[in-house]
Amino acid sequence: MIHVCSLAKLHETVEQCGARHVITLINGGTVFTRPSNVDPTNHLFLGINDIAEEIEGMVAPAECHMHELLDFVQAWPREAPLVIHCYAGISRSTAAAYATLCALLPDRDEAELAQRLRVASPTATPNARIVALADAVLRRDGRMVAAIAAIGRGKDAFEGEPFSLQVV
Repeated sequence: MIHVCSLAKLHETVEQCGARHVITLINGGTVFTRPSNVDPTNHLFLGINDIAEEIEGMVAPAECHMHELLDFVQAWPREAPLVIHCYAGISRSTAAAYATLCALLPDRDEAELAQRLRVASPTATPNARIVALADAVLRRDGRMVAAIAAIGRGKDAFEGEPFSLQVV
């Protein structure tokens, strides 16, 4: 099971679901504390900004980040849930959750997985750059990008409600 949340809901989500693996996608300078029950080796920190284009002074998601993310999720043993979070739980984390589903379910239809994301989170607005990077690395030939475009932008919100996705 994959759980997605904001930074503000990280500790509560990890405690409630019993996760032992966490992926953090926040700006490099953001101060936060890793949940104490998550071993540092089971925590992936990607210090990236929530941007879709290169902007001077910011860290845009890059192919190296996507490889780190996909290597981490492929190594995740799945006996306990995985929590993916970003600052608001709306853009970077939802894109990473979608990329995770597509990586772990390589034979599943991208549009079906995108629709599952939309049903689970009405506010999900996956970061377009992260989705495009995942699409390229996973060799999905633009289908991931098209599927996320088809579900459209999520409802406006300051912070997304935590949600979960089954890896089936």
